[in-house]
Amino acid sequence: MTAAAVSLLPVTAATFVPDPLHSADRDWTETNCYVDLWIEVLHALDLDPGAAGACTLSTRFEGDQWTFLKYPVEDLRTLYGIEVSELNVWRPVLDHVVEHLSLGNLLTVEVDGWCLPDTAGVSYRVEHVKTTVVPQDVDVARRRLGYFHNAGYFELAGEDFDGVFRLGRRYDDDVLPPYVELVRLDGVRRDRAVVDRAVDLVGEHLARRPVGNPVAELGARLRADAPWIAAEGLEAFHKYAFGTLRQCGSTAQLAADFCGWLGRSTGAPLEGAAEDFRAVSRGMKTVQLQASRLARGRAVDLDTPFVVLADHWQSALDQVVAWHEG
Repeated sequence: MTAAAVSLLPVTAATFVPDPLHSADRDWTETNCYVDLWIEVLHALDLDPGAAGACTLSTRFEGDQWTFLKYPVEDLRTLYGIEVSELNVWRPVLDHVVEHLSLGNLLTVEVDGWCLPDTAGVSYRVEHVKTTVVPQDVDVARRRLGYFHNAGYFELAGEDFDGVFRLGRRYDDDVLPPYVELVRLDGVRRDRAVVDRAVDLVGEHLARRPVGNPVAELGARLRADAPWIAAEGLEAFHKYAFGTLRQCGSTAQLAADFCGWLGRSTGAPLEGAAEDFRAVSRGMKTVQLQASRLARGRAVDLDTPFVVLADHWQSALDQVVAWHEG
């Protein structure tokens, strides 16, 4: 492709300030790569990510893990007028990125965390892991990239640029192209009616909430898995905890944020619901620490905390339902 330099937003790694949903004093500074990414993309677009939290109300325990939270594309369209759809990757990803930035669009791109310097100490040059970024500033000739990832905005260059876009080396024929989404911004809406749209989404997600208590179900599964955790050790537990305790806790934290946003935006009496969700968030962080002792062969009481946390979760949902239906 022809060498190109293109960017879409006036942000730099040196000056970017993350959204308050990623402040350092939170129980969980990050949720998962996809939600965290969208929080910062919305923030950079001068849109309030706090409005997007209704989807936390329909999350559940999926049998072996907590819902891996994503902002549904339908919610992004309803709230902000952002259109998200899968992109057909029929040529090198870098070509698609440059062209769509030139057209005023963003792309979400699955990449290898091995090549992302912002993950230093975790996966950078340590482990090959799938993660998602949003490129928004590309200089092909200088092999430089500015991108959103996790809870911030970063830059990389040189060998890392080649690695992210699979340049300069041969890949096996059986390596599939990455999953890429097209993010169209030509219909973006910035208006006060976003509050009314968010309230409508509350009803939709409450209608899809699980029948039982998902926190209680998570607790039952953790207790059943205790012998396995003890046998497999700490490394296996960290992977297990990411998909269960961390996802539940960080989702509860976002649910608390959303209830706070609703209260400020509509006057809804949801302070109690927000505090109940915050109790689940804090509690899951404590349970994660306690449960890690299982991997070291120590006995842990998992019954008492989950009874309390399940009650907090149910109380929070009951308050949101009572407000929405009242």
